[in-house]
Amino acid sequence: MLTLLVNGAPAGQDDLLHMALVNYGAFTSMQAEQGADGVWGVRGLDLHLARLREGGLELFGQAPDEGEVRRWIGQALRDQSGAASVRVSLFSRMISVRNPSARGTPDVMVMAGPPAADPTEALKLRVSRYVREIPHLKHVATFGLIRERREAMAAGDDDVLFADDNGRVTEGSIWNIGFLKGDTVVWPQGPMLAGTGQALIQRGLEAVDVATEQRWVGLPELPDFDAAFIVNAAMIGVPVAAIGAVRYAERPDLTMLVKNAWRSNPCQPL
Repeated sequence: MLTLLVNGAPAGQDDLLHMALVNYGAFTSMQAEQGADGVWGVRGLDLHLARLREGGLELFGQAPDEGEVRRWIGQALRDQSGAASVRVSLFSRMISVRNPSARGTPDVMVMAGPPAADPTEALKLRVSRYVREIPHLKHVATFGLIRERREAMAAGDDDVLFADDNGRVTEGSIWNIGFLKGDTVVWPQGPMLAGTGQALIQRGLEAVDVATEQRWVGLPELPDFDAAFIVNAAMIGVPVAAIGAVRYAERPDLTMLVKNAWRSNPCQPL
């Protein structure tokens, strides 16, 4: 069952019409888990709330109230059980193409529904020279990334990996990528979204003294890595089989390392 709320009330037709016609806003997506005591929590909830705060300030001039956001997420989860996907979106009914200048507290849409599932096989990625608009924000201007992903899939690949005009790897369509070189996990540096899943894995790897580094990764360097994986809030350590003509061996030990690093972060209660 899908639940859709705007500012804590069931979403109305005018809300949905505005969001359909005005492509201006920010969002974050998370996976919620229900404990044995019935209490809902999210791994990295602090990171998601920080993302909403920063997006609200940059796009609307004011952040949403954190307490209200937490309460509305909990309200949307009442019809869910065990696990759920949650998306929190910021928009403003005062902003339109004709009148884009309004500033103030954004409206908050919360959607809760069935949990997401990981891909079952290692992924084949196509490289595209593309950088998202305002890449440090998780915003609703998704036309470009959907088009790039659509073209990759039409060519027989599973998804698309972006590189900037200088041939430096950045991010994927809706995920971050990590590489293994020897015993070190390498995260690309560049114009991209700081992923919550990546941050949680980084925390977990540091806790067990696994070496990591974040640096520029050029396309010519791809054959030098031993393995690769992708991650977002819903897909944790999904292995990459190929990037273009570069093939990678499956490394179940790397997949387990990444998943364990992510799981080491406890759920933060709503």
